Amino acid sequence: MRTSPTVRSAVRQGVSVGLATGAYGISFGALSVAAGLDVWQTCVLSLLMFTGGSQFAFIGVIGAGGAGAAATATAALLGVRNSLYGLQMASLLRPRGLLRVGAAQVTIDESTAVALAQPDPPARRAGFWAAGLGVFVFWNLATLAGALLGDVLGDPARWGLDGAAAAAFLALLWPRLKQKQAQAIGVVAAVVAAIAIPLSPAGIPVLAAAAVTAAIAWWQYREPPHVRSGS
Repeated sequence: MRTSPTVRSAVRQGVSVGLATGAYGISFGALSVAAGLDVWQTCVLSLLMFTGGSQFAFIGVIGAGGAGAAATATAALLGVRNSLYGLQMASLLRPRGLLRVGAAQVTIDESTAVALAQPDPPARRAGFWAAGLGVFVFWNLATLAGALLGDVLGDPARWGLDGAAAAAFLALLWPRLKQKQAQAIGVVAAVVAAIAIPLSPAGIPVLAAAAVTAAIAWWQYREPPHVRSGS
């Protein structure tokens, strides 16, 4: 049975995204070892946590001397978006049995974005799996390579790897800042984080900025009083 052109195109896109995103794993592996984690700890983090933003945040807090609780909370907060993706992908994929576990593990920014960019359901499913599995495989291989090369490379700052996390966050954030409302919230969050940096332990500024952002979102999108009263 021949596959449709849209499915083949989706698979090509997914694999391409997997290769491009997987390259970030090298910088993560090197930074993780530099932050004090062992090679096996670094690899387990990529295998089980498997969400780049959260992983970079976790080792960033640890490397800055922050407590494990702050690192975990920051990573979890950044990973919440994946659960929201899961709600959207579940109705599309309808996985069963072990496929549900696999789908949950590879539901990330890239697999969701590739899936939603396709024109029809079969292509969306193909794009999701191609991107999700592609990123998973290449990310973990690159993580191992980066962790093994960490000691050889020495200080990540010499190679510019210390800026990889910030670059990755900016790349994820930039497409979402098209509306003035999002830009204003981003500015407020950045100011709160900047004020908190010299006053609080590592990891707390991110949590403070997220709390302020959540408060603003709740205030803006809460139901009007007349709706809640049923009038």
